[in-house]
Amino acid sequence: MRRGFFNTIQSRLFLLFLVSMTLILVTVSLLFYDRSSEDYQNKVSDLSKKNSSQTVALFDLLLKGYDSLSKSLSNNMDVVRILSQKETSPAVDYFNERSITNVIGAIYYSRDDLMGIHVISFGGKVVSFGDYANVVDTMYRDADWFKEIQDSSGRMEWLGVFPQSVIDTSLKKQVFAFGRLIYDLDQYKPIGIVLVEAKPQLILSAMDNLKLGPHGDAYIFTESDKVIASSSDAPLLTEESRAAIAASGEGVYSSGDELIVTSKITVADWTIASKTPVADLNVELVRTKRYLVVVFAILVFISILIAIWGSRTLSFPLKRVIREMRKVEAGDFDRVLSIHSYREIDQLVVSFNHMVWRIAGLIEQVKISSVSEKNAEIQALQSQVNPHFLYNTLDMIYWLLDEKGNDKLADVVLSLSHMFRYSSHWENEATIGQEVEQIRHYLTIIETRLEGRLAVDIDIDERWLDFRVPKMTLQPVIENAVKHGLEPVGSQGKLGVSAIQEGDSLTITVSDNGIGMNENQLAELRKSLEIPRTSERGGDTLELVTHREGGIGMTNLQRRLRLMFGENYGITVESAPLKGTSVRIRLQLPEKVEVRNEYTGS
Repeated sequence: MRRGFFNTIQSRLFLLFLVSMTLILVTVSLLFYDRSSEDYQNKVSDLSKKNSSQTVALFDLLLKGYDSLSKSLSNNMDVVRILSQKETSPAVDYFNERSITNVIGAIYYSRDDLMGIHVISFGGKVVSFGDYANVVDTMYRDADWFKEIQDSSGRMEWLGVFPQSVIDTSLKKQVFAFGRLIYDLDQYKPIGIVLVEAKPQLILSAMDNLKLGPHGDAYIFTESDKVIASSSDAPLLTEESRAAIAASGEGVYSSGDELIVTSKITVADWTIASKTPVADLNVELVRTKRYLVVVFAILVFISILIAIWGSRTLSFPLKRVIREMRKVEAGDFDRVLSIHSYREIDQLVVSFNHMVWRIAGLIEQVKISSVSEKNAEIQALQSQVNPHFLYNTLDMIYWLLDEKGNDKLADVVLSLSHMFRYSSHWENEATIGQEVEQIRHYLTIIETRLEGRLAVDIDIDERWLDFRVPKMTLQPVIENAVKHGLEPVGSQGKLGVSAIQEGDSLTITVSDNGIGMNENQLAELRKSLEIPRTSERGGDTLELVTHREGGIGMTNLQRRLRLMFGENYGITVESAPLKGTSVRIRLQLPEKVEVRNEYTGS
């Protein structure tokens, strides 16, 4: 059953439509997803670079401001002078401290992102200004940040983000610390340190701007791999990631399942880096993929419906044609199929209807032919009542006339006997030689009756004498020529019978110089010879038309010729008043014709 199903046109068309449309959808979906992935990755890369460049610009502006702030303190003449003094009285110390406090206080209030400013002399004095109690850690000299600034050779030292103040034990909030040495400009030697602690929110928010996903991390580190700041609770960069960053410098690259974006901050010799899991970046791609899956499923369902509709549209008319063919196969020819579909199927339906009509017409033609043949056989049987008695009687009359020397009448009786024998042995076909012999006997009788007023010329090549034609082909034509053309003339008449090959056909011409026919008579005769070929159903049919006096008429001959040779063969008539009549009998030649001696008679 499965094999039978897949052998049907509908199933094949359904599978063809479905597979084709599915392949197209899969190809388009994959190409769209691939292009979407590429576009999304490019957008992520562009966004990362944009965020990184914005962050670098922010840090440049921020750090340049901090650098200017620290320089304004380290180069302040009052601060340098006070820190350069070696021994002073308590009153002078108090005055000096107030002077430094005024300087750093003015700077502190000039910005809103500072948390504390500390001026530390190498002699152990610390002057601080800020919003808190300024409780100085007495162990600050042992701290790493102090040593870093002390070893900085006068350059800006960015210490980094710390969870609390590096010097003020009362400040428990995150700070961004940086500082530099204060030099005695006369002796060019360090005399102290400026330490500034600022609010880290600007730096932390800039780092958050670097992160591309909820699980991303951001880092700031120096060339010596010192971490300046990192996102909250973020693990340190792996050695592999740091090596990759060091090798690549700036840019966007992948490291395992992570996307890393790096940029340089030249003001501080920093490197900022963001690390984002690829899974976070693919969230949008996952949504796109799910959307494509849903759309693909919907389109496949629509494709199935289209495939079903398309296959049924093409196969349904063919199924109707098949059903009608089966009915015709069962013998029902009263079918007229009416289907309006595609042009090719419409042409098939038209051809099918014509075929059915043609078959029905041929069947009707065979029925009529069979009836005609049976009627002719009945007539032949009726004419064969005691044939031997009639033959013997005619022979007896012939011998009596011959004994008395009446040769002409004896020839008439002998010809009549031969004609009767020929016509009484009813067969469907005869040779042209037999037909010529028959009309020769007929013309013997006619010449006797017309008292020599008829001259006959028969010119038929001997090679055509064995050619088979319907029996009684020539006699009806000769009989019509004599009776309706020559007898009314009353003078010498001429009758000619000839045969000539024209291509693949043989044309026998019977001509006379009788009274001929006018246009109306000729039209009526031609109309009687035009046997209807198409019935109301479109098939072929033939009417049984006989001579009005009961003989085998020319219309009957026309029917029998077309039955034997086809619709393109038969009788044509040409005539003119007082100029005679010419009847042409066109026959189909066989492929090979045996050549014999020429036969002529008169």
